[in-house]
Amino acid sequence: MKKVFGFIIITLCLPTIWWIGTNIRTELNTAQAHEEQIEGTIDVPEVQVQLPVTLIDQNGQTFSEEYVEWRQPLTLQEIPQIAQEIFIASEDADFYEHIGFDLSAIIRAVVANSNANATSQGGSTITQQLVRMRYLSDEKTYERKLTELFYAYELEKKYDKDAILTMYLNESYFSNQVYGIGSAATFYFQKSIQDLSIAEIAFISAIPNNPSLYNPLKNFDETKARQERLLDTLAASGAITKEDATSYKAAPIILNVKNKMQSYPMYSTYVLQELRWLVAEKEGYKDRLQNTQSEEEKKSIQTQLDNRLNTLFQNGLTIYTALDPAKQDHDEQQMTAILGTGELQAAGAVINNTSREIISLYAGKNYEKFDYHRAFQGPRQPGSAFKPLAVYAPFFETSTHTPDSIVNGGSFCVGSFCPQNYGGYKYGDVTIRTAFRNSYNTSALRLFNAVGVETAFSYLDRFHFRSIVAKDHTYAASLGGLTYGVTALELADAYSSFIDGSYVLAHSIRKVTANDGTVLYSWDSERDQIWSPKTVKYMRELLAEVVTNGTGQGVYNNSNYVGAKTGTTNDYRDYWLAGLNDQYTAAVWLGYDKPQPMEKLEAYKIHHKLFNVLLE
Repeated sequence: MKKVFGFIIITLCLPTIWWIGTNIRTELNTAQAHEEQIEGTIDVPEVQVQLPVTLIDQNGQTFSEEYVEWRQPLTLQEIPQIAQEIFIASEDADFYEHIGFDLSAIIRAVVANSNANATSQGGSTITQQLVRMRYLSDEKTYERKLTELFYAYELEKKYDKDAILTMYLNESYFSNQVYGIGSAATFYFQKSIQDLSIAEIAFISAIPNNPSLYNPLKNFDETKARQERLLDTLAASGAITKEDATSYKAAPIILNVKNKMQSYPMYSTYVLQELRWLVAEKEGYKDRLQNTQSEEEKKSIQTQLDNRLNTLFQNGLTIYTALDPAKQDHDEQQMTAILGTGELQAAGAVINNTSREIISLYAGKNYEKFDYHRAFQGPRQPGSAFKPLAVYAPFFETSTHTPDSIVNGGSFCVGSFCPQNYGGYKYGDVTIRTAFRNSYNTSALRLFNAVGVETAFSYLDRFHFRSIVAKDHTYAASLGGLTYGVTALELADAYSSFIDGSYVLAHSIRKVTANDGTVLYSWDSERDQIWSPKTVKYMRELLAEVVTNGTGQGVYNNSNYVGAKTGTTNDYRDYWLAGLNDQYTAAVWLGYDKPQPMEKLEAYKIHHKLFNVLLE
């Protein structure tokens, strides 16, 4: 009878046993699937976060920052021990003991959640929190929790505890787009974390537990209350004494919130463009672009360069520049004041004669960052300001003539190109000195014809005029007649060759470093000797005479030397002045964004006034 009864019981239990077995297999298969998925997809710790790009002026001061999220990663050795202890004591006391998850904590959470009939309690270790920050959502489901455990276990296999703690402290969210405890120190107190007091460290350590609730800019009192609880936790763990905790609680917390640096947008906008050129040159993109005729391939190369720059920005950069903030301030304020109201605009560039660095740029009044930058993005016809580079210097370089040699100033044509002098005047034989000082067009064309178009351009091509094209190789170039023109920066850059005959591309960037200080890029400093000492001597004489007794009258400077050349285009649509003194080389353009005649402005010599500002 007992056997029969037992058989019946066993028979009745078979469906239950089958059901339990099926569910166990299902759970095992689910777990195995999760594990296979994780092993196939997890790639720790490669997480794409954008670090700041910081621009430094010549005095070593930050003047501009590019970032969406404020991040300043630190090594564990750079993070004070007390900060590490706060997070371990408050978030994961058994951090150095578990394998990525704490089974007892999970059981407690399951019991609590079962009682509450919800999945609300956490029980997460620091490793699990790191996994959630990096790879998963904050969704509170058991499936997500199971995935989290596998990820945490994988992290623990790949990295030691110190590495995981470092990642955690650098990636925790401290509200207000601030990530990492080092970033929190500089954002909320404008001090490095090593310079914070224990009270201040505990204060920022209160934020990540609930970045919305403990946002100190909105909920200071709540953040302070949690800071005090953290200090009590430290005292309970023996990291500090109760007396110390009481003392730290009483210490005043005075926030000194960091503002994003965005000074001198006229300069910083150019620096970021120059960075593109620098990377293109150093990593071969420039040569590849020059050596292909395929538009499709050029587009592909540009895309590759874009991706390379995005990677650099993602990793964070420090760009050391030649910006002279006092000079930039002076030039911006004075030039804007001279231009006054209305639509009249200007562009200007200043180069240090000794270093050949760009120390100041003027992009136009009412300029905002990444707007149209007239100093390097606005090529315009240079008029007679181009003659020293295209005509006179090549002429002296290729002949034995001097400024006192004779040239005719009467009518002259090359083919159908028959320019006139200003006012339609015709002159007989005059010295080159006179023709230069008074900007005679027919004399300039005669000298250009003697040099030859291609010979003249063999000198011009050694500069960096980015908008000069093959079809500019005509006689009109002798008078600044170009397809697109030149920019103020390009003209100042080329005029720097009249300092001593040598030339190197003027630059704003001194060096570019990675976050660890490794130098990634810098410009070559070797100079090309373009003009002989004889040519330099003659050109400096002629430029000086323009200022003292020619079209440059109105240029004033206290320097021992000042020389310049004016330029005016057809219908007075552009006014130019380019030249140098003992300290600076500069160029200025004056006009309207939509060209229009400006003959009525000629007598006011506004471009002379602007040029004086640049040479001050």
